[in-house]
Amino acid sequence: MESNIYQGQFGNFTITEDDRKEVMIYRLGLAIAGISFSVGILLFFLLGLTPIIEKILTILFALFIVGLAISLQTIHIYLKPLHNTLKVFWLIGTISTIIFSIESQGHLVIFIQNQPLSLLGIGFIFASLTGIFIKEAFCFNRIESKILSFIIPSLLLGYMMKILPLKLEQFLLTTWAILFLVFLMGKAIQEIPPDIGDKSVFQYLKSKTS
Repeated sequence: MESNIYQGQFGNFTITEDDRKEVMIYRLGLAIAGISFSVGILLFFLLGLTPIIEKILTILFALFIVGLAISLQTIHIYLKPLHNTLKVFWLIGTISTIIFSIESQGHLVIFIQNQPLSLLGIGFIFASLTGIFIKEAFCFNRIESKILSFIIPSLLLGYMMKILPLKLEQFLLTTWAILFLVFLMGKAIQEIPPDIGDKSVFQYLKSKTS
């Protein structure tokens, strides 16, 4: 039976059942966000923006936001200020989404289509997602995370500035959706301890700030 005692940079630490559950919740949140996003992109490209599809996309985006919130609450990041920054990004983006949803009387997707600069607010949600991918790329050297860390801000900035051809936007969105699913499959088979990280570092940093 594998030992739950690990050697960390600042001493030994133990991985508990609660730690493992937290990682599973983190991955579940990512799965909710990733599947919601990818299904939304698939429906949009296959069926177009009909009134029914628009309502479904709004629901899927809400699920995406909730899933991302779950992951941001349970992700293990050594630097607390960075972790808090990602949470603030999510909050700004969520508040912006609610405001624009009310302003557009529920037609959020059409509103974003007609008002690209609305992503200056809503885009903070995707900035928090990008932060997760950067963390995953840095910690685990995941190629899809590296690509997504570049694609997401490039697509959002290009869309807001209206400098990307439609075909390129569609290609980047499709690539984003596919790589998100690839990322999820990788997380599903990844061992749990690496996602927990070196708990001795967390304990050391906590002692330095207390």
